[in-house]
Amino acid sequence: MRSPLLATLFAMFLAPTLVHAQVGKVCHLPGTEEALRCVRLMVPLDHHAPGDTLNLHVTVAPALRESARRDPLFLLAGGPGEAGSDLVPLLNTTFRKVRATRDIVLIDQRGTGLSGKLDCKPVKNAEAATEDELLEQTRACIKGLNKHFNLYTTKQAARDIETVRGALGYGRINVWGGSYGSRLAQAYARLFPGSVRALVLDGVAAPDQVVPAGARDAQAALDALFKQCADDRVCATAFPNLRGEFQSLSMRLAASPASLSLPDPRTADTSKIQMTSMRFLGTVQNILYSQADSRRLPFLIHSAYQDRWQPFIARSNIASDFASEGPAMPLHLAVVCAEDFPRLTPQLLAEDTKGSFLNAEQIMRIGKMCDAISVPAVPYKEPAMIEAPVLLLSGALDPVTPPRRAESARKFMKNAQHLVVKNGGHIVSPLGCAPRLLRQFLDQPAEPVQASCLNDIPAPTFQLNSAGPQP
Repeated sequence: MRSPLLATLFAMFLAPTLVHAQVGKVCHLPGTEEALRCVRLMVPLDHHAPGDTLNLHVTVAPALRESARRDPLFLLAGGPGEAGSDLVPLLNTTFRKVRATRDIVLIDQRGTGLSGKLDCKPVKNAEAATEDELLEQTRACIKGLNKHFNLYTTKQAARDIETVRGALGYGRINVWGGSYGSRLAQAYARLFPGSVRALVLDGVAAPDQVVPAGARDAQAALDALFKQCADDRVCATAFPNLRGEFQSLSMRLAASPASLSLPDPRTADTSKIQMTSMRFLGTVQNILYSQADSRRLPFLIHSAYQDRWQPFIARSNIASDFASEGPAMPLHLAVVCAEDFPRLTPQLLAEDTKGSFLNAEQIMRIGKMCDAISVPAVPYKEPAMIEAPVLLLSGALDPVTPPRRAESARKFMKNAQHLVVKNGGHIVSPLGCAPRLLRQFLDQPAEPVQASCLNDIPAPTFQLNSAGPQP
C-alpha cells in the first residue's frame, strides 16, 4: 500500500490565482524518481445532491521551465478503471516536451488508484478455476464492497475534473484523454465548454460507440496481422498456415477446454490450468492492443497449435480473467453496465460478432456481472458540438478504437484534426515523433499539425521463436 501525503487545502482556497506546484505536498509515486506534488481533494459523492464526499487524489507535475504557460495539460487514463497516477511513467517520455512549458495534472478518477479504488483482489488459483467459479467469486467481491455504484458515472467524474481545475486555480485547461479517457474528456468538454482550451484524444471512443461491441474491430486487427505475416517473407516461412492453425485451435477449445499441467514459473511446482475458449480468445484480443505485442502472436499461436502452451500461458497470465491489482474492475463495470450494456441490443450484438473470432458469449462475459453491480441505465443523448480545437489520434491496427471511431466522434466537433499512425495499435502518443506533435498542437491548436513524420514509424519485427523478436 502507498499513501500520499495530505494536501494543505486551506492555502488552496485562499489563493486567488494559479497555485501550480505550491498546492499539495511532496510525494513519490511509482514510475518516476522525482518528487511530484500530491493533493487530496474532497469532492461530492453526488454532484447533484451534495452531502457525502469522496477523497480524490490528484498529482501535479510542475512545468520544467520557470516561465510556464498558464494552461496546464490534464491527463485522463483509460479503462475505465485505470488511474491517472498509472500514467506517471509517461511524464518523462511521452509528455516531457509538453511538460517543458506546462504543468501536467493527473487525476485518479473516482473509484480508481488512490481515489478510493473499487478493488477486487485477483482470484486465487484463477488458472485452474472454471468460468462459473471466477464469475461467482467476482460477484461476491462486488457485493461485498457495498458502494453506491450509480455515482461512479462518466458525468460525475467529469464534474470532478471541473472541481479540481477550480481548486488548483487554473483558468482554461488542455485535456489529453486516452481510450476511455477520450470519452471522459469529451463529456467534460461538453459539460464545461468554457473551461477547455484544447483536447487531444488518443484511441478515440465515439459518443455513440457501445464499448463491449468490439468484435468487428478486433477481427479487422487480427486479419491485418495475418496479412502482415503473410507479406513478411520470414514470418510467412516460419508460420505458413497461421490462419488455419488459429481456426483449428479456436474450434478445438470451443468443443472442450484444454486441461494443462505446466510448471509454475515462480515455484516450478506443477500447476493445473484450464485453457478455455473464453480465456484463449480474450488473450488474443488483449495482445492485439499493442502493435509490438501483437508481433508475438504468430509465434504464440503456432506454439499452442503444437501443444507447447507455455509461451501462451505466460502471456495470458499478465492479466487475470476477472480482476487484477491493476485497473479497478468494479469501476469498469459501474461505467459500462450503466452506459454501454443497456445499448447492446441483440441486433447490434449479432451484427458485431458476425464473422469475428469473438462470439456473443465472449462479448457478454463482462455483462454477466451487471446484475451484481446493479446500476440504472444512463440514457443516450445526441451529443452537443465541441467548439474547442481537437487533435484526434488513431492507430490503423487498433482492435477497439480504430480510425473509424475517431471519424464518428469528429462529426460532433467544430474544429478537429485527425492523424492516423499506419503502424500503430491502441494509443499512439508515445510513438516516434508523436510527443513532439502533441507540443506543436498545444502551442498552436488552431494551426494544422505537420504530421508526415508519423509515416516513418516502423512496424515492429515478428517474433519467430523463444529467443524473442528478430533484431
